[in-house]
Amino acid sequence: MLRHLSITITATATFCLLCSSLTLAASKKPQQPDKFPPNPLEINTPDPLLPRSPKDKQPLTSQERQKLEASLDELNQQATMTLQTGDKITAFEIWNRELRLRRFLGPLKEVQALSRVGEIAWRENDRQQVQYITQRLQAIQKETQSQNTVDLQLLQALGLAYQQVRSPKEALQIYNQVLAAVRQRRDTAAEIDTLKTIGELHLSWFDYPSAATTYEQLLKFASSRGERLNEIAYLQQLAYIYKQAKQPEQSIKIRNKLAEVYQQENNFIQLPALKQAIGLDYESLAQKDPRLLQEAFKNYKEAYTIAWQLQQYVSAGEALQKLIALYRLQGQVEEALQASQILLQAEERAVNSYGLMNAYDQIGQIHLQRKDYPQALTAFQKGLQIAQQLQSDEAYFTQQIQKISGQPSQ
Repeated sequence: MLRHLSITITATATFCLLCSSLTLAASKKPQQPDKFPPNPLEINTPDPLLPRSPKDKQPLTSQERQKLEASLDELNQQATMTLQTGDKITAFEIWNRELRLRRFLGPLKEVQALSRVGEIAWRENDRQQVQYITQRLQAIQKETQSQNTVDLQLLQALGLAYQQVRSPKEALQIYNQVLAAVRQRRDTAAEIDTLKTIGELHLSWFDYPSAATTYEQLLKFASSRGERLNEIAYLQQLAYIYKQAKQPEQSIKIRNKLAEVYQQENNFIQLPALKQAIGLDYESLAQKDPRLLQEAFKNYKEAYTIAWQLQQYVSAGEALQKLIALYRLQGQVEEALQASQILLQAEERAVNSYGLMNAYDQIGQIHLQRKDYPQALTAFQKGLQIAQQLQSDEAYFTQQIQKISGQPSQ
């Protein structure tokens, strides 16, 4: 009887305790875990490598700085070797200790170290460590902005550090400050270098409008200073940017400038491809203004003519293909046929069997469009001969020949 009573009391107590626990748990909201643990770079505990307590605001002596810097360089080497063994966690613990202590050598030394370790963290795909370093960089940036004087060297180091941790927005903010500072000092060389960095940053993040603005400024510098090689490089970069940004009007403007420079430099080799690109831009614009098609025709003709003169027969063939396609689109069948005959010669001189086979196919299609079946048949038969040699597209040409074999001749 007593044993039964004891069991009953125990069960009752357990049930009441469970109910009480459930009620307490329900009354409390579950705590959300922090997205990131506390930043290890902000720990202020004393370190044996420091000559005195962190609370002592007295600056380190020259000898103390040298000793501390040597010790921190050793920590960096130790972390590097540890990472090579595959122990990433321990490696970054060592680096974090180094970074905490670098602070005592001044902001420039600290930022340079943050930049170095930040690049390693990004390469190792350590998102948390990148976040730690970015947060510390932001804190240093805030401190610099509160000062009246501009530390240009520190700003440049901050900009590079933000690049290393792939924070383009913050990097651009810093480099714009650098740009304002060097302009105020009228340091043209530094201004050009900074603009280059800003332009590369915009490009790396596909911000083509901003990149265009930056490279237009660089182009003005190069043109005014007579730096022809830089002028060509910036024009080429702008041509690429406007193409990616799908701004054909600006692209034409830049490519025409580039064509002028090439001609002045007697650099005709680049012209055929450039003229083709201009033709494509005009084709794009002609969708809204058909009158511009004449400019497309003009540039394609110039492209194949210059290429032919330079014996660039592959390039000439490419321009002729575009010209023929445009003729056919406009219903100018005879012009398309004449250009196709020139294309045959270009492909023969280029010793391009595939190009020659495709040219015969194109001629055959044009003759079909004219309902000139005998001429179409001849073209397809010649195409088949080449296809058999190449062991490619034989079935296609055979099918074309079979289709027109039953057609009456004109």
